[in-house]
Amino acid sequence: MKVLFATYPMAFHTPGGGEIQLLSYKKHLPAHGVDVTLFDPWNPCFMQHDIVHFFSCVGGSGHFCNFVKQLRLPLVVSSSLWVTEDTRHLYPMDEIRHQFSLADRIIANSEIECETLARIFELPRNKFVSVLNGVEETFYTSISGDLFRKEFDIQEPFVLNVGNIEPRKNQLSLVAAMQAIPDRKLVLVGHQRDPDYARRCLDLGGNQIVYAGPLPHDSPLLRSAYSAAEVFCLPSTLETPGLAALEAYAAACRIAITEVGSTCEYFGNDVAYLDPSNPDSIVKAISEAAGLQRAPGAQARQRRLDWKSVVSPLKDIYVQAIAQAHKQS
Repeated sequence: MKVLFATYPMAFHTPGGGEIQLLSYKKHLPAHGVDVTLFDPWNPCFMQHDIVHFFSCVGGSGHFCNFVKQLRLPLVVSSSLWVTEDTRHLYPMDEIRHQFSLADRIIANSEIECETLARIFELPRNKFVSVLNGVEETFYTSISGDLFRKEFDIQEPFVLNVGNIEPRKNQLSLVAAMQAIPDRKLVLVGHQRDPDYARRCLDLGGNQIVYAGPLPHDSPLLRSAYSAAEVFCLPSTLETPGLAALEAYAAACRIAITEVGSTCEYFGNDVAYLDPSNPDSIVKAISEAAGLQRAPGAQARQRRLDWKSVVSPLKDIYVQAIAQAHKQS
């Protein structure tokens, strides 16, 4: 089976979880009998593939998906979207619904996400399928935290946040909350997707913040950061569920994470949950997480949240999407 992967043009300018997911699918699907090609606008080769898989529903994505359907090719869309009745006004709902209506299957990262999207967009539930997010096996093998501490000259206990710096990731609220924990540093790792927002975070945090910049996803420094951190904190306004949180989980890091999105479906009672709109809740969750046992990585391995395992349903999803497209043509 030959699958063409595509996403919106700016996606890899500041790559985040969705882009890591795309590349992880590409890396591990060949072991399941699926040959993946990344879309090249200079040599698109649409008709050399059995199906097209488009990642994201960022504005404008519907145009690409509409063209795919004009070619009568089967289409799968990875939504990477958490929207509710309370937040629907923040999104171009009609445009996203049109894109979803074009797809033969829509892949979400959890069952709760499938159910929510089907309800909000008033589309058939069987159009949505769940494929869990995963991590590379390397994150289950710990690296000494001394490597990261030495690289960035950090002696104090610290709270770690990994993610693109932007309003959705809510680092500004985390920085404000950390002022109630002055004996801890806050280490930020990630691209400055919103430079003005990032500057506000760094200005407010002052000397309490260590900004490590973006680290390559396969960097030993990133794995060492998870080992060195007292707590990994992801106070996003929503997560589905956050690849960095899964990596921290696999690396046996204590976690404080947003309660908004599909995080509970992944982490159960192994982490501390927070209300991202409430700095006091963030402080409380960090404190609770610091008291957790530092060994949830075993549970993560037992649940097989590694990419090689979690991508296994994709081939069957492609087969179903192809059958659906043929039925409609």
